[in-house]
Amino acid sequence: MSTTPSPWAPRPGYHRSNGLPQPSTAPSALPGTGQRYQVHRESAPFAPEGQAGPQAVPAWTRPGPHSARRTGEFIARLVLALFGAVLMIGVIWIASQSASDSSVLSTAILLALVPLGLVLVVVFWIDRWEPEPLPTLIVAFLWGAGVATAISMLVNTTVLYAAAESTLSLEGAFQISAVVSAPLIEETTKGLGVLIIFLIWRRTFNGAVDGLVYASVIAAGFAFAENIGYFIRFWDSITSIFIVRGLFSPFAHVTFTACTGLAIGMSARRRSPAAWVWMTPIGLVCAITLHAIWNGVIAASGNPFAMFILVSLPIFIVCMGIVAWLRWAERMTMRNRLDDYARAGWFAPAEVQMLTTGGGRKAGKRWASTRGPQAAYAMRVFQKSSAELAQLRQQAVDGHAQGDFSIRETELLDRITSARRTFIGAE
Repeated sequence: MSTTPSPWAPRPGYHRSNGLPQPSTAPSALPGTGQRYQVHRESAPFAPEGQAGPQAVPAWTRPGPHSARRTGEFIARLVLALFGAVLMIGVIWIASQSASDSSVLSTAILLALVPLGLVLVVVFWIDRWEPEPLPTLIVAFLWGAGVATAISMLVNTTVLYAAAESTLSLEGAFQISAVVSAPLIEETTKGLGVLIIFLIWRRTFNGAVDGLVYASVIAAGFAFAENIGYFIRFWDSITSIFIVRGLFSPFAHVTFTACTGLAIGMSARRRSPAAWVWMTPIGLVCAITLHAIWNGVIAASGNPFAMFILVSLPIFIVCMGIVAWLRWAERMTMRNRLDDYARAGWFAPAEVQMLTTGGGRKAGKRWASTRGPQAAYAMRVFQKSSAELAQLRQQAVDGHAQGDFSIRETELLDRITSARRTFIGAE
């Protein structure tokens, strides 16, 4: 097996200690947890006092609220995903009725995948350190592409016809729909999706970045379904429509809904569990306002290139600056929480440095890859589980620890310890 040197490698003496604290019969506490523990090499790596010892049964082997909650979350995901998928298919079917032939529909779907791919690549890059659960991200996408799009289509069409009848002007009706109805109903339905995910899977929300990710995926799904309809409806000018919607403004809906997602995500860090009640409307108002301004500028200028230079590009640059700051803040939070565990002996300082820097994570993966595929996989598990552990502890620090906190903490520490033993060759 190759042992090519790499910029990152375990500290001296790493193998001798197996990455575990020395056995102790005296209980100790991790700062801020309020839990007392005894460390035993033969038992679960972080067993609560009274459960440690060679014969102790690991807490995670016993059924309880943890398993029941996972079952409930699975059912919620299934119901929401099916509901969203059915409505998405319905929306695409309605759009296909105006297509001249099946090739128009298939081409429109392929073209809509281009801006969708651009958005998802950026979202996954933002979320790569502590990725959200893929099943929940799928639910978010289907909510945007199905539920939010179907409701918005119904309401916007109704408002358009009502405005046309009252004003006797189709042009005026389109402006009312674009500047008033569309921003209001579209951002409300997309924001509702973020809020539902937050309320059901609150444990996956650990700050503004998580809210941004879910909001972006919902908005990406909405834009995907909406683009299919636009491309089919304006097929005669598909080139210009694709350039405007697919290349000049692929992040438009993402930018709007991100305001709501950021507000909801930030509420997860507040001490009050009801902080989302007053923070969500603030984000929603910002999203609606930004969307209305965007549509108003487009309606007034009529010049896609000018709109891109004067509106789209500056907003995108500002948003990327905000995202960069949020990612830095998230990295600092992760480092602080892992430092808590490092002081208790669960991580070496070099490990914390490796886990909380982009270069360190890459170097760690490179080092592990020289030790074989099993070690490389173990390093990925080590990094992912460490990020989840930092999230879990941050929730406790923020005052939102769940009833199964100790069980989940034990599971993660056991997984981290096992992964460490694998990539250093102790197993």
